[in-house]
Amino acid sequence: MRKELLFAFGAFFIMSLHAIAGNFSAEPPEEQPVNEMTLKVYKKDVTGDGKKDTITLKAIPFSPDALFLKQIWADITTSEGSDIRIDYDGGYEPKIQFDDLNHDGIKDMLYSSATGGSGGLYNMALHTLANNKLVDIGLPEPLTIQAQFEDQYQASITFVDTNQSYTVDLSDRKEEYERLGIYTDGKLNEPMELMVGPYAFFTPTKLFGKPGKGLKGYQQISGAYHADGIGTVTSYWYYDKNKWNLIKIMWKEN
Repeated sequence: MRKELLFAFGAFFIMSLHAIAGNFSAEPPEEQPVNEMTLKVYKKDVTGDGKKDTITLKAIPFSPDALFLKQIWADITTSEGSDIRIDYDGGYEPKIQFDDLNHDGIKDMLYSSATGGSGGLYNMALHTLANNKLVDIGLPEPLTIQAQFEDQYQASITFVDTNQSYTVDLSDRKEEYERLGIYTDGKLNEPMELMVGPYAFFTPTKLFGKPGKGLKGYQQISGAYHADGIGTVTSYWYYDKNKWNLIKIMWKEN
């Protein structure tokens, strides 16, 4: 009986070794296909040869059922057969607009996708493929803005680039600001700046007296917190001599 038990245990041990060895020697599982999506196919001349190129906007979502796209890119096949790829920041509902913004007679590619945050911000990029060469044109630099709370429920805003200054009356929010400890009986408890947001997005626009199009950028200025909107800064830009030039700034209170 003892010999039979030893034989059984030995056979089981040998079979286990074979099973373990088999696991290590088995072929690795095949990689799962990436959940790649084609979002839009554009037919535009972006190289300047007078023939339409194919621009395919593609993406990979964060998960199979997610609306957020973690990877977004454009595959461009030119009329001459060249293949060019542009990688973009992820986001929601991406799109490409085609406008000649650097004024060389060839349409540029203005990309945008919503970040999904509460501020209505967009990821944006601007490229040219003139003569089959990919160049990042870039977007306008942020404005220099000085904005702070003042005594008696006031705020001062200065656009340094154009030397424009504004005073904003915030007395309709005094109860909230007193509750938050910003003011005591209309006196600032300590110096405090307003919240100046980055560019939310840019849109192509015609500019008076300028050939072609420029860009219009939007920024929000808020008070104690982002939802405490005070007003919107709209800046107008025109591309000339290989750089963005500020044309004017407009301020609108909420």
